[in-house]
Amino acid sequence: MKQAERVIIITGAAGGIGRALVDAFAEHGDTVVAVDLPGSGVLELVRGLGAGHLGLEFDVSREDDTLALYDRVEARFAQIGVLINNAGVGPSMASTIDTGVDVFRRALGVNLIGPFAMAGEAARRMHPGGVIINVASLAGVLGNPRRNAYAASKAGLISITKTLACELAPRGIRVTAVAPGYVRTPMVSQLERAGKADLAAIRRRVPMGRMARPDEIAGVVRFMASPRAAHVNGSVLTVDGGWMSFNQPGDAHPPVYGTPEAELSRPADYSGERIVLVTSGANGIGAAIVRSFAANGDTLVIADRDGAAAAKLAGALGGKHMAKPVDPAVESDVVALFDEVRGRFGKLDVLINGSAANEPSVAVSQKPTEQVQRVLDVNLTGVFTCAREAIKMMRPGSVILNVGSMVNFLPLPQRHAYEASMAGIEILTRCLAAELGPVGIRTATIAPGYIRASGGSGLAEVGSVAPEAVSRRIPIKTGEPEDVAEAAFFLASPEASYVNGSTLCVDGGCTSFHEAGFESGVNEEYPVAAAKWLSIMP
Repeated sequence: MKQAERVIIITGAAGGIGRALVDAFAEHGDTVVAVDLPGSGVLELVRGLGAGHLGLEFDVSREDDTLALYDRVEARFAQIGVLINNAGVGPSMASTIDTGVDVFRRALGVNLIGPFAMAGEAARRMHPGGVIINVASLAGVLGNPRRNAYAASKAGLISITKTLACELAPRGIRVTAVAPGYVRTPMVSQLERAGKADLAAIRRRVPMGRMARPDEIAGVVRFMASPRAAHVNGSVLTVDGGWMSFNQPGDAHPPVYGTPEAELSRPADYSGERIVLVTSGANGIGAAIVRSFAANGDTLVIADRDGAAAAKLAGALGGKHMAKPVDPAVESDVVALFDEVRGRFGKLDVLINGSAANEPSVAVSQKPTEQVQRVLDVNLTGVFTCAREAIKMMRPGSVILNVGSMVNFLPLPQRHAYEASMAGIEILTRCLAAELGPVGIRTATIAPGYIRASGGSGLAEVGSVAPEAVSRRIPIKTGEPEDVAEAAFFLASPEASYVNGSTLCVDGGCTSFHEAGFESGVNEEYPVAAAKWLSIMP
């Protein structure tokens, strides 16, 4: 019988992460199609979910099985809402000279070719709004010995994520990926019991001092599949507890004795009112972020050089919020702000650093050094100073989010200081993740693309971007300030509890699209005359 609910296909559903994915989507009212190998227990898993869900035994690395799978799905459901390519075969851990071509091909077949075929068949049947999410791995980003086939297949899966994101965008289908680090699954626990895995050594290498729980990966996937991530396309979010952010000899975390409780079960969600400070929070993206947290019942501190606009927004939101005129380039202003916050609230739960200083597009020979210094003072030194002062009143569970830009991955000409500051922000976020992970404070970077700026000047107005190029350069659509606010709210939430030091691009797929020329026919709903609204700046 045809059903109108959102249908979620999850491959590798009987494994550790797979079961967490099944539970996460089923608990929130979606209809799950759980797919795994014969004898995996997937049918029993689905029977425990109740009526309406479907369990299927297929090998998604086999073309015939993939086609048969979709025949079964089409016979039962009206359409597919989300495909989660989670099935995979782990590394053989054999040396290169001991790895046969058949083993190498098997890894590519399951981890790369299978997901590619699944995505192609899903896309044929998806309507606008459909989402494809690939579960990749940290191994696809960082090199490791004796993981050749596995790592190559996961790197290939990340690349396919980006190419599919551009190809399917004109049809309104988003494609993203999640790259988990070490996750405590039943298989890992069994390896530990058998003495084949040194989990204590792994925990010492992770700044947060523990592995992820499967439900933490599922929470990130569920966000990526939701309308809240409508402008996230082609992005790969690393969920590794800060592993990638630590880059020196020795341990990232002091030795942990026994298994950390947070590795075994999800802590009770903190339901109290948070104190959230947003710099450059009076207009545009900053104001959207402020409204998002205020709607959740949090108390906002709105810091902005435009003190009048900050006070107006705080007043519109209600009396409990605080506004403060602050120039982030002036250290005494920043110190005074955080002293006042400490005196009034006694703590700070979330800091969101929004960069604000723009930069004219002129040749290096025509750009005065004092102009460069000003941009760096606001966008980078100011971010550092705010983070330094915030840490002094933060406790375990607090979060620092830095708003960067996609220009760190897709440079624009003649934006020397601005791009340097954005590169500095991303690495500063990673340095903070490595330093603060052991004390329970997480960090992350949000990298917006072209965002409609309400009341702000766009890039076209300062001569750096042609309106036609902007309109046709974004695979999905032009983003809204609320898209960035959704990302900020997610990254500061318990759903992102193992995201640390990572960057989430909110750019509609811009950083995934590198072909010369334009992405034709993608963005016609947004007229090029709207260029005055477009901004790559927060």
